Amino acid sequence: MIGHPEPVCEYCGCQAVPTIDELTREHEVVLVLLGEIRAAGARADLPLMAGLARQVAAVLGPHTRVEEDGLFPAMSADFGDHVAGLRAEHRQVEAVLDEAADGTPADPGWPARLASALDTLREHIYREQDGVFPAALATLSTAEWEATEAVRARVGTLVPASAG
Repeated sequence: MIGHPEPVCEYCGCQAVPTIDELTREHEVVLVLLGEIRAAGARADLPLMAGLARQVAAVLGPHTRVEEDGLFPAMSADFGDHVAGLRAEHRQVEAVLDEAADGTPADPGWPARLASALDTLREHIYREQDGVFPAALATLSTAEWEATEAVRARVGTLVPASAG
């Protein structure tokens, strides 16, 4: 299990929805890991960077499934271009994280690609927190939330439930 840092967002009430709360907690864990990767990068500790990249990928695996198989299809009709952009960013970040799937990448360009992917991921998280999640709260039907929750039930999460 991975720890629980401070919340990213609490202003719109969307975290009262369990699905959004879980997605938000996963974002928070990823943001902490991104900071740890940057610190490891400053020390040129490539094995640690690769290990942390695998942790990010592990958290993002089920997270991305919930978004792409549940939330995004429900939002595509109203926000198609935005959703398509978010999906493309998922693929971009996944590709770089996957380079570390079997150990420390030997390619000397990987740390720079990772740093760029982390920048993309950080901005991506804030766009979801500030735009996608509040929009989902306002637009998804009960059936769409249930379908999204069914995806979560199928894929699980590595992040523990919130204490409060």
